[in-house]
Amino acid sequence: MTPEQLNILKNKHVLVTGGAGFIGSNLCEHLLSHNIKVTCLDNFSTGKQENLEGFKNNSNFKLIEGDIRNLEDCRVACSKIDYILHEAALGSVPRSISDPITTNDVNISGFLNMSVAAKEANVKRFIYAASSSTYGDSKPLPKVEDKIGKPLSPYAITKYVNELYADIFHTTYGLDTIGLRYFNVFGKRQDPNGAYAAVIPKFVQQLLKHESPVINGDGSYSRDFTYIDNVIQMNINALTTQNPDALNNVYNVAYGEQTTLLQLTSLLKEYLSDYDKNIEHIEIKFKENRIGDIPHSLASIEKAKQLLNYNPQYDIKTGLKEAVKWYWNHLR
Repeated sequence: MTPEQLNILKNKHVLVTGGAGFIGSNLCEHLLSHNIKVTCLDNFSTGKQENLEGFKNNSNFKLIEGDIRNLEDCRVACSKIDYILHEAALGSVPRSISDPITTNDVNISGFLNMSVAAKEANVKRFIYAASSSTYGDSKPLPKVEDKIGKPLSPYAITKYVNELYADIFHTTYGLDTIGLRYFNVFGKRQDPNGAYAAVIPKFVQQLLKHESPVINGDGSYSRDFTYIDNVIQMNINALTTQNPDALNNVYNVAYGEQTTLLQLTSLLKEYLSDYDKNIEHIEIKFKENRIGDIPHSLASIEKAKQLLNYNPQYDIKTGLKEAVKWYWNHLR
């Protein structure tokens, strides 16, 4: 965080919804490390108490156990808040396909509740987690913010509706918003367990157990994997920007580099082998593609660079080395 950014956030109070989750807890930790007051709102449906361990006793930290589906919980959480980082959501394309109703309730009704509460509390700025899934069946690469396709899952619909609501809350009520379309974020505290675990922690856990990671498809599908520290930088830039043209926009948050699932698995095997030589001999298995998955994803980050001074420091290799080190110490 730059001295200018610190000065803007000095004596301010930031609400992080979903603050016990993967991205949310990293944001809480970063803000608290700079002596900024943080309130976390979480219902612990996917967030974890253990994600708060490193800072839950910090005098600048307050935890509210509540649910964004409950408007009153949102109002309580927004009281005396200056800025909001809205990370609370039910992620995962497959989960939204198996349970579209809960996904809709949390991601759309919850977003609307938070927007209403933010407006009522006169919050200065509402930064929210959008998603690269919004690009849907749009084929051209790299993905540019103003060119989206048809959504391919209930999850994608919910995240696009968030953008529409954010726009309306600005034009109708004057709430300043910024949407961050995350591209395959990874890093410490990302959960490897459960049916909807993200690919990197899931593969790491399988390799640590000497099990074969299973790739959906032939391994040629590619993603723009984004290390958590790049995401933190973008959130802080969005919170503190003094550029009026940057507000009430959506931005891609990525590194701007494509990695196939085969390349990803090879890198994970290579880096984990530094800790356990047996891992380099583990075979990779393949199964059919998942419904709703897009074949390729790659972000243009030009808009974020231009308007928000985004300058990601971690490419896939640097980020994976950091993540692998953390998982080696925490997953075994």
